[in-house]
Formats: sequence, structure tokens, C-alpha cells
Amino acid sequence: MSKTLDTSKREQTINLGAGPSSLPTSVLLEAAQGILDYDGTGMGLVELSHRSKTFQKLMDKTEADVRALLNVPDTHAVLFLQGGGTEQFSATALNLLAAHAVKNPDYFKSNGNKGPPCDYAVTGSWTAKAVKEAARLGATTNVAIDSRKVDGANGKFGSIPPVSEWKLSPVESKPAMLYYCDNETVDGVEFPNPGFPINDLPEDYRKEVPLVADCSSNILSRPIDVAAHAIVFFGAQKNVGPSGTTVAIVRKDLIVDPDQGVPNGGPRIPTTLVYKNMLDNGSLYNTPPMFAIYASGLVFADLLQNKGGVAGATERSEKKASLIYGLIDNSDGVYLPTVRQASARSRMNVTFRISRAGENKPDEALEEAFVKRCAESNIVQVKGHRSVGGIRTSLYNAVTVEETQKLAEVMTSFMEDVKAGKL
Repeated sequence: MSKTLDTSKREQTINLGAGPSSLPTSVLLEAAQGILDYDGTGMGLVELSHRSKTFQKLMDKTEADVRALLNVPDTHAVLFLQGGGTEQFSATALNLLAAHAVKNPDYFKSNGNKGPPCDYAVTGSWTAKAVKEAARLGATTNVAIDSRKVDGANGKFGSIPPVSEWKLSPVESKPAMLYYCDNETVDGVEFPNPGFPINDLPEDYRKEVPLVADCSSNILSRPIDVAAHAIVFFGAQKNVGPSGTTVAIVRKDLIVDPDQGVPNGGPRIPTTLVYKNMLDNGSLYNTPPMFAIYASGLVFADLLQNKGGVAGATERSEKKASLIYGLIDNSDGVYLPTVRQASARSRMNVTFRISRAGENKPDEALEEAFVKRCAESNIVQVKGHRSVGGIRTSLYNAVTVEETQKLAEVMTSFMEDVKAGKL
């Protein structure tokens, strides 16, 4: 068995998978060394005690880099959790309902034993799942907007109506939160630049209602005002690292002992979902996903030191997205964008269907041919999500401008063949 790492095949492959997704080769090589011998300890990272000073140093550095990249204020804690973004569907609702019960001890009884509303902006598949989970757990959910139900939607996601059209809960009802997903990977929908329209919310609502952002698939690709949020969370496996860890940035004044809120109608929360347990133990309440945190830390450091931070990533993401969407919009109907609202088309997950010129309807045979054409050029993982079909090319931070240009070349060649009737 070879004792050296062969990257030759990797260097020829362009991975446009939606997640787990591509990571910088330099990061993976360093991580591979760390698995064998981390920092000269003679032990692999995955063999170290998570209580050791060596691992604590790694944790401290990783948190410091997150804070530097996202300008996280001291008012917010940075927690390294498990369970992916899906587990945060539960954790965000439960912890904020607990905080609400602690801070408003008479609310439950004075409202007919009914908890406060939890507002959701449902703009894609992931927020639809999040609100469903909150309701399953007993939360009083209010769907402020469901993009599938607006005029012209035909039951599909593909736009984000202005806040003026949302049905937010009255501030007097003391909502526990407003939850949104900044980028919907399945549907290719993203809040238009520069991001979620916080300033469009009514002023009293903006000041009083905790704002929760799921940024799992576009974190570090553009700035986000962390200070304006109660919680910003993201699973690592899109723009950060391998699957296994989830970062939650939580406003400290909303981190409470949930058991204190139970007599007031607050929820009982499983131990490992309690933010306070994680905060009090430095994210080491139990054994953390050590390798995922380590590899994510390497990505943070690489972005900070070598790639211009979030500003550099923002510039590159705009170039990549503009290149592919420009090609789609000028394809004479061969490439059909699935997101109707152009400003809400995701920079991270470009979703489209393929049609014969002039027919304006998806042709699955052409789409299969496109996937094959991409594979012939070593461009892989471009099929759309199984629930919606079509094509999805994911342009996360690790995908370079040069790789995106190669994708554009393949798309152009394929488009010309379709127009010429060769396919």
C-alpha cells in the first residue's frame, strides 16, 4: 500500500455537488497529515483527548477565526454542535421558547395556556421542513410567507415576496422568533443581495423579535450582520468543512436554563440540545465531532490568510454566478432557470432545466445527456435534487472561478449542439 497521497485524479475533477461538497485540496492534505500526526504530537487528531490542552487550543483558534471572519460581537457565543442544520430546526425553536418562558413567566397562563407565536418565512424546502418540525414539537407556528402560494408560483418555490406582503405576528403577541433560511439549496433560492432585508421589517418588530438565520449553504460567501440576529447557524458540509459539526452563533442573553421556564409553560429540552449546556462547557459537554471541527478550522484559516476573507469570497461568488446565469439567460431557451425572480437566484446553487430550443419545457433525455457530457469533462454531481429533478450546479467557495469557466465551456458546447439538432 502506498504511503503517499495521490491527488492526480482529484486535480482533474470538478466537484459541483450540493453537499457534502468540495473542499480545498490544500486543506484536505493538511487534514490528512493531522489524522496521522497532529501538530507533532505523534497522535492523530482523532486519537487525542477532547479534554486535552492541545485540542482546547484548536477549539480556541477555530472560534477566534469564526469571529474574525463574521465579525461576531462579544454579545454572541460561538457553539460547535452536532446533528446538522436539521437538528437546529428543533434546537432553535426549543431554546428560544425556553428563553421566552423565562423572560415572560406569566405569558402562558395569561394566553389560555398557549405559547407565543414563532414566525417563519418559508421560501424553500428547508424552511418548510423547519416550520413542520416546530409545529410537531408543539410550537405555535405562523407562516408569515409561503412562496409556493404567491401569485404565479403554481405551488413551487421560486421567488421571495417583499416583507410588506408578509403576515408577521403582531409585536403585542411577543413572538419568540422569526426564522428564515438565507439560501435554499434544493430550490436554488437565495435572499437577494446584500441579504435578508432586516431593515424592511417594522421597526418595533425588528427591535423586539429574535431573528434566526439558517446560513448552512451560503455562510462565508457574503457578509451577514450577526449582531442583528439572535441566532445564525450553519452546518459545515456546504461552505465550511466535512459533515459532522454545526456552528451556532447565539446571543448570550437568550441562552437560559430551560428547566427554569418549564413551570411557565416552556419546553423540556433534551440535554444535548440545550445551548446553555454547550456554552457552559465550551462546546465540550460531550465528545465533539473533532475531525469536522478541525477541518472546518483549516478552511477558516485558509480563507482568512490566503483568500481575502469573506470579501474575497463575495467577489468570487459574484463572478461565478454572473458567468453561469449570463449563459443561461442568453441560451435562447435551451437552459430554463427554475427560479422565476432573477434577483432571488442563488449564487451557490444554480438550478435549471434543459429544453429543446423553442419548446420551453424540460426534456429529461437532454438533461441526462448533459450530465453525461459534464462527466466526460470530469465535472461531477450536477443532477438536481431528487425531489425536483433537473440540473443543479453548486458554486460553493471551494469551486474556483477557473473551474466555473470550464463548466461554462461545457454548457456552451452542449447548447450549441442542441440548437444544431445534434442531440
